[in-house]
Amino acid sequence: MKTVWNVIKKIFYTGLIFVLINIIVLAVFIIVNPASSAFQNSNNEDYFEKLISIKPYSQKWVSLSEISYNAPLAVIASEDQRFFEHWGIDVEQVEKALKENERRKRKRGASTISMQVAKNMFLWNDKNLIRKGVEAYYTVLMETIWSKKRIIEVYLNIAEMGKNLYGVETAAQTYFKKPAIKLGSGEAALIASSLPNPKKRNAGRPSGYMQGRKGSITKQMNFIGGKEFIMKELY
Repeated sequence: MKTVWNVIKKIFYTGLIFVLINIIVLAVFIIVNPASSAFQNSNNEDYFEKLISIKPYSQKWVSLSEISYNAPLAVIASEDQRFFEHWGIDVEQVEKALKENERRKRKRGASTISMQVAKNMFLWNDKNLIRKGVEAYYTVLMETIWSKKRIIEVYLNIAEMGKNLYGVETAAQTYFKKPAIKLGSGEAALIASSLPNPKKRNAGRPSGYMQGRKGSITKQMNFIGGKEFIMKELY
């Protein structure tokens, strides 16, 4: 019995240390911008590049104040309209997705922007239940420690927005030859339309599908409140 109790204590203290380390890391990332994410590193398949620390991707970090309000408005309208209402996991959308997936061949996801940040920052590419459970843990912890403003700022800087292109500043410079602060609503909607498949969708050379998505996203940007809504929440 004593041996079992010792094992339980070891598991408990190990788990506690793990959580405390995660809290410290997330607290540091409130003010320090992460140099890279787990997702970016997992996409680097060239061993030699890893060995000599060459980044095989383009990224330039900018603060939210250096990003046009159209960019967060577009990704929220496109990806997660209840972003400011949920605590990281949108239970309403999860339940809706589960019901719809019972009769759909192509499964509908219910990932929030917060979940995408947690996945990209800390986790590996997989879709099993263990990975999803760890993702939920990091999502809730992150929502507890970070503000919504910080979450969207990190998202706009680490999200893949083209093949080997990360962050809205890089996307804006690459596709539209301008900084992110000058993105118009249509340009921001085009970048958002490349998600969640930015390797195959090019905002600089949009397909007919992307043009259609651009129109839908622009309408949703206005529907959820437009400039007044996003300025009130973030700026």
